[in-house]
Amino acid sequence: MQKSSSKTASTRLVNTALFTAILLTLSTGHASAQSSTPSAADKAKNLSAVIVTGTRADNRTESSSLTPIDVVSNQALQQTGTNELTTALARLIPSLTFPRPAAADTADSQRPAQLRGLSPDQVLVLVDGKRWHPGAIILTNGVLGRGSQAVDLNTIPIAAIDHIEVLRDGASAQYGSDAIAGVINIVLKKGAQGGAVEITGGQYSAGDGRQWQGSANFGIPLNDDRGWLRLTVQNGNQDYSNRAGVNRTRPADGVTQRFGDPAVHDRNLFLNAQYDITPGVQLYAFGHYGHRDSTSPAFFRNLSNSNSVPSIYPHGYLPLENSDATDQSLVLGLRGKTDGWRWDVSANYGGNRVSYDTFNSVNRAWLKDFGSSPTRFHDGILSAAQQSFDIDIVKELSVGWLPNPVTLAFGTEYLRQSYRIKAGDPTSYYTGTSGVSGGAQGFGGYQPINAGSHARHDVAEYLSLETNLTDRLGTSVAVRHENYSDFGSTTSGSLAGRFDFTDRIAVRASASTGFRAPSLAQQFYSYTSSLYYGAGNSLGLPPGIYNTGLVSANSTVGRLLGAQALKPEKSHNYTVGLVWNPIDPLSLSADLYQIQIDNRITLSSNLATTSTAVQNYLAANGVTNTNYSGIAYFTNAVNTRTRGIDLVGSYRFDFGHAGTLQTTLSYNYNKNKVTEVKPNPAVLNSLGLNLKRIDRRDQYGLLADTTPRSKLILNGLYNIDHWSVNGTLTRYGKFTSYNSTSAAFDQTFSSKWLLDLALSYNLDRWSFTVGADNVFNTYPDKAIAANDNNGTLPYSVFSPFGFNGAYVYGKVAYRW
Repeated sequence: MQKSSSKTASTRLVNTALFTAILLTLSTGHASAQSSTPSAADKAKNLSAVIVTGTRADNRTESSSLTPIDVVSNQALQQTGTNELTTALARLIPSLTFPRPAAADTADSQRPAQLRGLSPDQVLVLVDGKRWHPGAIILTNGVLGRGSQAVDLNTIPIAAIDHIEVLRDGASAQYGSDAIAGVINIVLKKGAQGGAVEITGGQYSAGDGRQWQGSANFGIPLNDDRGWLRLTVQNGNQDYSNRAGVNRTRPADGVTQRFGDPAVHDRNLFLNAQYDITPGVQLYAFGHYGHRDSTSPAFFRNLSNSNSVPSIYPHGYLPLENSDATDQSLVLGLRGKTDGWRWDVSANYGGNRVSYDTFNSVNRAWLKDFGSSPTRFHDGILSAAQQSFDIDIVKELSVGWLPNPVTLAFGTEYLRQSYRIKAGDPTSYYTGTSGVSGGAQGFGGYQPINAGSHARHDVAEYLSLETNLTDRLGTSVAVRHENYSDFGSTTSGSLAGRFDFTDRIAVRASASTGFRAPSLAQQFYSYTSSLYYGAGNSLGLPPGIYNTGLVSANSTVGRLLGAQALKPEKSHNYTVGLVWNPIDPLSLSADLYQIQIDNRITLSSNLATTSTAVQNYLAANGVTNTNYSGIAYFTNAVNTRTRGIDLVGSYRFDFGHAGTLQTTLSYNYNKNKVTEVKPNPAVLNSLGLNLKRIDRRDQYGLLADTTPRSKLILNGLYNIDHWSVNGTLTRYGKFTSYNSTSAAFDQTFSSKWLLDLALSYNLDRWSFTVGADNVFNTYPDKAIAANDNNGTLPYSVFSPFGFNGAYVYGKVAYRW
């Protein structure tokens, strides 16, 4: 069956290539690449940078785009003060959020970004227009982005980036799966000229979280300037931060928990190269190697805890979880122009590997059965990889009855994805038969039953047309067909238009369908984890630490408790906006949007397996060894609707000899709502479980109101002579943390204002910066007693800006 599927995919790819060649031949004789004379409006628009995201035309600019797009320069990223790419983007784009989970089984080692409050894996990430690979970690705990396997943007050094284009619109018809919420396209620095060396360091005002990072970016000419090689190297270190409190039940122990950012050491190498084989053909390549070593805390086991081991840890112990991640990628391609046809053929590989270890821990079952236990464990390895082969062809065609050329673009893509779980050492997962809690405390290893290697492939074809029907009306249409080997085929389409009433005011609108294929991790990931469950938990158990199993939807246990094979998510996106440039220094835009998603994939609630009825039912069907108090699985459980508005305004003040001030005010309001929850599986009702397929924490919180509905950013950059002052004022709207079963334990957190300031002095090629993020040391509201684990976890992991307080830093850079 697999061979047949591969043969079919290969045949379709060959047919697509033949179709491409025939169309090229026919069009060469009958099409012209001549351009019409641009209007005054076009000339004005072309003064801004040409964009490459969401369009195949080579003359579309940010100011003339048919869909909303943000262009973020490298300078803007550098001015945020942070070393993390995603944190920088979140400080510049109000529709993008970057939560900072803590004490959540290494979820903090590959933190994901959200666009418009949607799942992190509903945002497509491109680097120089090529699909970037996801990380190997899938978020399974109660954090924002729960259930997603997202791209780890922080593996990409800021120093390697020229600018970033963020398309705030559905783009599955242009790019395929994952582009439901939008597209983040990272455009790399190019050419042999120029470079920079920078070092930065800082720490939180509380005295911890000390960080440093050094980076260099430079170009090298190749063979008498026929090509160039550009290199970026980066090395950095971050100490952990800790905002944990004293355990109310054991105040004499002091602070024993860790709750904050992890300890991280990372290094990255990024290369980008181009070589002119002939005047019309270029060979290009870019690639990346990164390594990140991250250590996160589990929950402290004090002497009154059932999992304490006084013989080894007489004062209790805090298990620590180590994530050792390697990230690598390589894109190699040829592009050129032949008789007016622009073509690009490329091969793309990317992969992420995460090796887990737990130390300062113990396996109590191993200790009981064998009289001793290791204190460090190898827990297993997660690996995710993808390979793709792309053909993209574009030409501007003159059509007699149209006043402007039509940009015709078409192409094909072969995509292969794989996911692998490798079991840990036996000591990391051993449970024995004595009834004593087994597995490494904190993060038990992956068991052989969890291990496996899975792969699939997809063949896609797309076609798009874009033109200005008149000098004032621009339109585009696109269609894309995909055929996945695991769930079948789907077709997406899009239509966009823009009408310029005058050179200064325009309206734009778009409508599209989209999809997201269930990731291989969502289909096959399984694991037994140890989590803290507070009052009103979905297991119906007293507050405490319990083992819960995440099982695949295809597993025996999953199917017995109502799981079904996953289907792709389907979306309908609608956007309408206004662009206004009343005077030259002032530009304004407003975009309303709605995104409807059917069959949205989410984790089920934790289904309690401790009742006699469930235990007897599972045993009668051959499942007798359940080393957990509950299970969860991925399910197409809900339909959701997202509605919102993006507002962006910028004004440049020119004070002559007194300097210039560039100001930007941006705002996003975004409301997510679960519009339908699929009927509860009949088997759950028959077993008498008082549980829904998803619980209220997900329905009203993680899929809706636990992300702030509003975010406002006011930025000002003042330059005079050698000095510059950059200030950013951000308001995060209120958000609500929902309990799984009872509204009595819900908590709404108030809105907060944060101010970031930086002062820079520029002397020749040198620049010196001192700054502070969160100047006024603002923290989120403290969690209520029912949700703070006896006072040890005083802040919510859902805080959109974390809970570390003020950060002060300095930078020195030399540029040429």
